[in-house]
Amino acid sequence: MAAKRDLGSISFTKVYPLYLNKVEKKGRTKEELDQVILWLTGFSAAQLNKVLSVDTTYRELFEQCTVNPNAHLITGVVCGHRVEEIEDELTQKGRYLDKLVDELARGRKMDKILRTPKDS
Repeated sequence: MAAKRDLGSISFTKVYPLYLNKVEKKGRTKEELDQVILWLTGFSAAQLNKVLSVDTTYRELFEQCTVNPNAHLITGVVCGHRVEEIEDELTQKGRYLDKLVDELARGRKMDKILRTPKDS
């Protein structure tokens, strides 16, 4: 059995086209994918483009960004793990992104994907 790869060493730049393919196959757009990523990371479009123009790992991505303060509202299962229960901070952030991309691909409405506290 192959050793499990550390999420931090995986190239976000190489995974991005896979995310894009996944959402486009379900009728969603690059703009919607980028909107989800920008919401989570706090990046501007220019910052995201810069990250994608070089080989950026997940570790580098999350070291460079300020994760949305509402990210803790992302709950559910990704890869058999509840994202809200993942103890490793980097892995949790990566799974938050996976969860948002999954929701986008499943057709969830953008206002539900981009979480806000219920009392706002």
